[in-house]
Amino acid sequence: MRSKMRLGRGMILAAALAAGTVAAQTYPSKPIRLIVPLAPGGPSDILARSMGQKLTESMKQAVIVDNRTGAGGTLGIDLAAKSAPDGYTMLLVAVATYTINASLYPKLPYDPLADLTPVTILAGAPYILVVHPALPVRSVKQLIALAKARPGDLNYSSGGAGTGPHLATEVFKANAGIDVVHIPYKGAGPALNDLVAGQVQFQLANMIASLPLVQSGRLRAIAVSGSQRSARLPEVPTIAESGVTGLDDVGGHMIMVPGATPRVIITRLHQELAKVLQQPEVKARLASEGAEIFSTPPDETAAIIRNDIQKWAKIIRQLKLQSN
Repeated sequence: MRSKMRLGRGMILAAALAAGTVAAQTYPSKPIRLIVPLAPGGPSDILARSMGQKLTESMKQAVIVDNRTGAGGTLGIDLAAKSAPDGYTMLLVAVATYTINASLYPKLPYDPLADLTPVTILAGAPYILVVHPALPVRSVKQLIALAKARPGDLNYSSGGAGTGPHLATEVFKANAGIDVVHIPYKGAGPALNDLVAGQVQFQLANMIASLPLVQSGRLRAIAVSGSQRSARLPEVPTIAESGVTGLDDVGGHMIMVPGATPRVIITRLHQELAKVLQQPEVKARLASEGAEIFSTPPDETAAIIRNDIQKWAKIIRQLKLQSN
């Protein structure tokens, strides 16, 4: 009986593998949806539209960007998690947003370790600590001094509660010993727009979206995250150089698919994305935006996600943060 059961299971596995192989050979045969769980204009959206265009050319099928905002990215992530696992729905999300939400939101509608499977971390860029030009500060030291002189008076914006810049700013706030108020938006684009308009005073912003605003003089950069200075802003010190520790991270963005997506399709997607990232035009554009190409394999990406979930869970407990 046991041998028959083993034989039956083996036949089922073989059939599944054969079906997956056939699917990979014909994939893709229709347009692919690329969900971005934040508003247009932010780094996730900018990267998604650039990658979507190149994948459309490479895979000979339209890759359509679908912005689904809400709950710090949770609504769009859940939509992707509940989509058919056939390779026709992908999610582009910041690594920090995904791994932070796992602890910040105690009742997520999806399992972050089971309902979505990583394909690759595309690229990463530092956060820039940017201020409105009218704010009388040109260094982290001056920002801290102003915040301490006016406790609870300064506001900072982010692309939403639970995003990487939000938590990074909370770490900055705690380690600098300042009292500032968080103003969340539905995406980094709207958050940056209000900072440029002077509605808020500062932000830790992803370099991909904020660098053009710094270069045009609409925002002033006073520091960058990461363990070393950015090649795009070599004159701007790191936050650690400026006296505040705990901000060595850069903001990475990854592609994920529904958890039961066949491995052969995941492998195909990783291969296609890796080829796109090595195109001279894409490499030059990412470099100009201060981003570094990662193109991590699926298994390595999964390990990074597990480690980051543990890291952010500890930080969230220490800072006693909770979702609104």
